[in-house]
Amino acid sequence: MSDVTYILVTGGVGYIGSHIVVELVNAGYTPVIIDIFANAVKATDNGRPVVIERMEKIVDKQLIYHDIDILNKSALDDLFAKYSFYAVIHLAGLKAMRESINMPIEFYKVNVFGTLNIVECMKEHGVNNLMFSSSGSVYGTPQYLPIDEKHAVGGCLTPYGKSKYFIEEILRDVSKAEKNWNIILFRYFNPVGSHKSGLIGEDPRATNLMSYVAQVAIGRKPHLSVFGGDYDTHDGTGVRDYVHVVDLALGHIAALKQFTTKGGLKIYNLGSGKECSVLDMVRGMEKASGKKIPYKIVDRKDGDVGSSYSDATLIQTELGWKPEKNYEEMFEDLWRWQKNNPEGYETANSI
Repeated sequence: MSDVTYILVTGGVGYIGSHIVVELVNAGYTPVIIDIFANAVKATDNGRPVVIERMEKIVDKQLIYHDIDILNKSALDDLFAKYSFYAVIHLAGLKAMRESINMPIEFYKVNVFGTLNIVECMKEHGVNNLMFSSSGSVYGTPQYLPIDEKHAVGGCLTPYGKSKYFIEEILRDVSKAEKNWNIILFRYFNPVGSHKSGLIGEDPRATNLMSYVAQVAIGRKPHLSVFGGDYDTHDGTGVRDYVHVVDLALGHIAALKQFTTKGGLKIYNLGSGKECSVLDMVRGMEKASGKKIPYKIVDRKDGDVGSSYSDATLIQTELGWKPEKNYEEMFEDLWRWQKNNPEGYETANSI
């Protein structure tokens, strides 16, 4: 590795992006963050995003960041002209699955067109190494379990999932046409937890299970609504695959070594490969927090499936990555973040 190896991280102040940036620095890379800072409130005296200062505290190093929208092709061109990027980790985009049902045009515009802008800039500036944050939602309703990378894709249940699937197809075509490109598609399952420091974590306004659970534990929500209690699972509630966000971030570090082999497209599930129900997650958070988490069983949501979890064998075999953190650490780290930052970065202070 040269003295400075620049890695562009789009969406680098988001939940997953911030943890990837920290691990990139720890591994000796120099991340260049772009984001629109929608969830990283500029609350410091000098107007800098709190999340940037939090990350800098963790890595004890000043970070490079730019306020750039991936829909702004001109600004992206200027950025690519300024830095000689070794690789791009593309995370930026809209991600709320339920919201995408009501806002499909916006999701397709940001996620698909934004990715096309990134890919065009990469081609124009001779950058051929790309990691894309796809999603386990591209598999749709599981045809078998656990889900491996050979499972059929495209039967997506939301516009969010479809946008990820469409981008995957675009990148497949790019790989076929551009033989010198290295592309890795990571199909994320459900990241949970936070950095051990409790300085960075997920915005509590996120519309996923554990954000709600944590908000109930801290007393900001009265109870959790559990959608469906009659699935064919061990306790009747939905079963999913959860992975610690730091483990997920480390998967990207392992994958950077893959780019030493020139050419081709690889697909990896990034999950724990373990199945855990909604009520299992509630009980785990109760233990970590010492708080009772009230819940109510309500009707299923349209499009939800009873069980969905990954086979993560391929990434373990080819990249030597496997989850290192157990579920207990996941809950403890999430609770530390939630307890110290009940409103996330919204009212957070400088460190």
